[in-house]
Amino acid sequence: MSNRRAFVRYSATAAGALAASALVTDRSLAQATPIPACEPEDPYAKLPPAPSFTITSTDFSDGEEMSEAMRGDGNGQNRSPQLSWEGFPPETKSFAVTMFDADAPTPSGFWHWVVINIPASATELPAGAGGEDGASLPSPAMQMPNDTRAKSYRGAAPPSGTHRYFIAVHALDVETLDVDPESTPAFVSFNMLSHTLARAVVVAMASAAS
Repeated sequence: MSNRRAFVRYSATAAGALAASALVTDRSLAQATPIPACEPEDPYAKLPPAPSFTITSTDFSDGEEMSEAMRGDGNGQNRSPQLSWEGFPPETKSFAVTMFDADAPTPSGFWHWVVINIPASATELPAGAGGEDGASLPSPAMQMPNDTRAKSYRGAAPPSGTHRYFIAVHALDVETLDVDPESTPAFVSFNMLSHTLARAVVVAMASAAS
C-alpha cells in the first residue's frame, strides 16, 4: 500500500471516530444537562431598589385574574381599574401610574397605560379614570401615549397564553414630570427613575381569549 493510500484511509477512519465521539458526547450532554425553563422576569427587578408601599384594587387581587371590564378584547370594556394606595413617603410630591405587559411578544413588552402628575393629595383613581377624556383624573394629572400612541388606557388582549400586567404607582419627588406630552412610555419611565421615592406594584393576570 502506498503512503498516500494509507494516509487517506487513516484520515477517514480518524474522522469517523471523531464524529462518533462527538455524537456520543452531544447525547451525553443532552441527557446529563437538561435546559432549565426560563423564569418569568420582573421588569422592575432591573431597576435600582426602591421602598414599597400598599396598592389595592377592587378589580383584581395581586397575582389573580383581572376583571373582564379591564380587558380590551372579547366582552371587555377597555376600562382602567380602580386603584387605591397608602403608606407612601411623606415627602412625596406627585404620583405616576403605569400598566405594563411584561409577556407581550416584543423585546420591550407593551405599555397599556401611563399617567403622570397625579397630585400628592390623591390616594385613589376610580375605575374608568383612563378614558380618552381623562375627566376622572385629579388635576393636573395627564395621560401619556401608551404603546398604541393613544393617551388613554388600553385593555389587556393577550394573543396567546397567560400574561402578567404590572400595575405600578410611583411616588415621585417632583410635582410635575418635565417631559414632552408626546413622550413614549419608555422615555417617561427613564425620567421617572431619578425622581422615584418609592414604588408600589401589583400584578393582574389575563389569558388569551378562547
